[in-house]
Amino acid sequence: MQLVIRFMKSIFSMKAPWPLWVVLLMGLNMMGPLFFIHTLEAKAVLISTLAGAMLMMFLFSRYGFVRLLGLGHVFWVPLVIWLGLHIPEIGLDTPFGIWLALVLGFNIISLVMDTLDVSLYLMGDRKQLVPQIQ
Repeated sequence: MQLVIRFMKSIFSMKAPWPLWVVLLMGLNMMGPLFFIHTLEAKAVLISTLAGAMLMMFLFSRYGFVRLLGLGHVFWVPLVIWLGLHIPEIGLDTPFGIWLALVLGFNIISLVMDTLDVSLYLMGDRKQLVPQIQ
């Protein structure tokens, strides 16, 4: 639990607008599914997000708050492809459809940023992004 607290403190020590971005992602991917948990799509969003959170906690415990944390969203790659194929048949005229479209849009933007971050890490940018918090 201490690890999760340190991770969240690190997120909230980032410069604006990053903490807000993370809160939006977490709300859409962790809280949003609870409203639609009876659907396969909501279960897939929640499971992929929790799997990513576990990977991020492992990476954070090993390397700290570095660009490599973007790998935690790797489980969203098949998710956004699958959701992208389903949204046309679901439509955008219900709260469920709107939520799915928001998840898809925000997660794609996040994946683009994650790809850049992981690439920079692999090219040698391994500095801590925020001061280490104990």
